[in-house]
Amino acid sequence: MAVNQADTRAARAMPLPGGIDHAELENDGPTAHGDRLGTPAPDETVLWKGRPGLAMLARTAFHTRTLGLYMAALTVIALATGRNDAAIVAAGLGVALVGLLYLLAWLSARSTLYILTDVRLILRIGMAIETRINLPLKQIKAAHYRDRGAGYGDIALELGGERLLGYALLWPHVRPWRINAPQPMLRAVPDAARLAQMIAEARAQYGEIERNLTEIKDGAAGAGHQVSVPAPVLARSGVVTRAGEAGLGDKGLEGAPA
Repeated sequence: MAVNQADTRAARAMPLPGGIDHAELENDGPTAHGDRLGTPAPDETVLWKGRPGLAMLARTAFHTRTLGLYMAALTVIALATGRNDAAIVAAGLGVALVGLLYLLAWLSARSTLYILTDVRLILRIGMAIETRINLPLKQIKAAHYRDRGAGYGDIALELGGERLLGYALLWPHVRPWRINAPQPMLRAVPDAARLAQMIAEARAQYGEIERNLTEIKDGAAGAGHQVSVPAPVLARSGVVTRAGEAGLGDKGLEGAPA
């Protein structure tokens, strides 16, 4: 069906709220140096940008609390059995292990920038080699949200279309154990519930999206309770056109090292 030009102009004149100056993206975390995979087009509206919270990322992705408690338990057992030398070794290894994991979490958070626009999600990630991941919104079939407490949460994205993403390329920004069909995941993001709603509203221009509002499990996926967000009355067709012009619309998911 032909697109009415007046409707297209009206759609472009009604961006979703919360537009961010593009220049701010180059002054906050890893830069993309103009690479189209990691840089919003001039006519894209940047709705949100953010990065993982360090403490929450360390606890949930690098398991500092679990491993710290394990090493503490070994230390207590060694002391209880009178093996003071083993207790000292266990305590020292525990401190070193947790410190190393916190360092990795700090490097991961420092080298990460998540960007939501009215067309796509961009992940600038990579501790050793900077990688830029482009996720067109129309390729997102479902968004799974897990509340981590204190306002933080994880948002895993179930994708359709051609899959060019590898689990190792995405880690730790990937849902655990989804190796055959990796699900990119925004890790330990602040105000995650609001961000999940923003993603649903931005995606609604392409049709319905399912959201699983139960907790994400690290093992097999549960059925959960799913709700659908209806598409807005005014179809923002100009956004679809811009995605095609940028070469990001039909090919699907892309990721490339810097």
